[in-house]
Amino acid sequence: MSPKSAPAPKQAIFIKAFHSINLIALIFMTASGLQIYNANPVFGGRAGWRFPKELLLGGWLGGGRNWHFASMWMFSMSLLIYGIYIFITRRWKHRFASDKDIQALQAKNPKRKNYAWHRLAYTAIIPILLIAIVSGLCMYKPVQFAWISGLFGNWQNLRVAHFLTIPIVLIFAIAHIFLSFKVGGLKMIRSMFI
Repeated sequence: MSPKSAPAPKQAIFIKAFHSINLIALIFMTASGLQIYNANPVFGGRAGWRFPKELLLGGWLGGGRNWHFASMWMFSMSLLIYGIYIFITRRWKHRFASDKDIQALQAKNPKRKNYAWHRLAYTAIIPILLIAIVSGLCMYKPVQFAWISGLFGNWQNLRVAHFLTIPIVLIFAIAHIFLSFKVGGLKMIRSMFI
C-alpha cells in the first residue's frame, strides 16, 4: 500500500497533545527569543542586524523575556513529561538510534531507511535541546549557574550557543516533518495533531 492509500494512522491523544504543545511553544519561544535578540544582537552588538518586527513577540525586552520564559517552561515540562512517558512505556527502545540503524541506512529497504533516519534525528536532537535549555538557564540565572556557564568560556559564547540551537531545532523539525511525510504522507502529519 502506498502512503496515500493507507488508512490514517491512529495516534494516542497524548502524542497529539505533545506535538501541538511543542509546536505552539517553539513558535512563541522563537518569536520572543528574536525580540530578546533585537534588544542586544548576538552578532554585531547594538549596531548589529535586527529581525523584522513582524517576527517578534513581546513588544520590548521585558515582554519578550516574559513570553520566552513562559513558553520555555511549557516546552520543558512537555519534554519532561514525554521523557517520563517513553521511559515508562519503554518506547525509548524504538525511538533512539542503535547499531541496527547504521546497518539499515546501508540496506536497500526504503522503509527501514526512513525509520532509521527518524531514530537518528531523535537521538541527535537530545544534546541540542539540552544545550538550549542549559544555556538559557545560565543566561537567566548567571550567578546561580556560574559553574555551568563557566563551561561556555564567556557570556558571548553562551549567547551564541543558545542562539545557534534555534536553526538546528528548525532543521530537525523540517527533517522530522519530511521523514513523517515519506513514511505516511499527509495523513501521518495530520494524525499527529488532529
